[in-house]
Amino acid sequence: MRRTPARGQRGPRGRLLLWLLPMLLLAACTAGPDDDGDDNGPGPGPAPTRAPGERWQPGPGLGWQWQLTGKLDTSVNAPVYDVDGFTTTKEQVAGLKKDGREVICYLSTGAWEDFRPDAGDFPKEMLGKGNGWEGERWLDLRRLTELEPLIAKRFDMCRDKGFDAVEPDNMDGYRNTSGFPLTADDQLRYNRLVAKLAHDRGLAVGLKNDLDQIPQLVGDFDFAVNEQCAQYGECERLTPFVAAGKAVFHVEYELPLGRFCARSKELGLSSLQKKYELDAWRKAC
Repeated sequence: MRRTPARGQRGPRGRLLLWLLPMLLLAACTAGPDDDGDDNGPGPGPAPTRAPGERWQPGPGLGWQWQLTGKLDTSVNAPVYDVDGFTTTKEQVAGLKKDGREVICYLSTGAWEDFRPDAGDFPKEMLGKGNGWEGERWLDLRRLTELEPLIAKRFDMCRDKGFDAVEPDNMDGYRNTSGFPLTADDQLRYNRLVAKLAHDRGLAVGLKNDLDQIPQLVGDFDFAVNEQCAQYGECERLTPFVAAGKAVFHVEYELPLGRFCARSKELGLSSLQKKYELDAWRKAC
């Protein structure tokens, strides 16, 4: 499994960087959050509008910002913000939407986190082995009857705060040592439940990583979120989303822009370079 370090309301926060050095490796790439370039997104403008009951459908190549730690920087010139669902307030979401942004609610749906306010609601027998990050343990996603109301409550929170979409994390427990005999079919059933719970609340939903199941799940999810596909030579596996007219929000941590931007643009990905702490710092293709 590849994903960012554990995040939440404990541990050191990433320091907000107000100025970034210019990036000269690739002329087509831009830097933020202090960048004045277009970044495929609007500056402040009217809040996004859709017909009643219409779900957001992000298309390929849409610019984005992903910030899960540190003081929220709302100045990034990107049309999409992906932020922590628990720590981001309803007022912050409203402010982003007033400025013309679509806002994604980050949550973990496949792993338990001891620092979340609802951690005590998860039965102990549902908690498996640690997933490699402090305070986190895999969930027994076969227990759909017990999991459904817990995840539904979290999605209710996202909806009530005004989010447009959900990014459910840890969606590939069956590929990891979870402590449970999870199968690919178990994962498919659970991931489809997660998608349904989001859609029932009018929220778009993204498939996080889980590359092996993209062919089966591309029809259930509205976009994809991927970490490090360029580093591991896997970006082509995300093309079913692009072919379906759906965005792929992609981030690299260890590669400079010049190593992946050109190919990302060819594939239609929305690519960023970020630091592992996922603070406001970014460089965009």
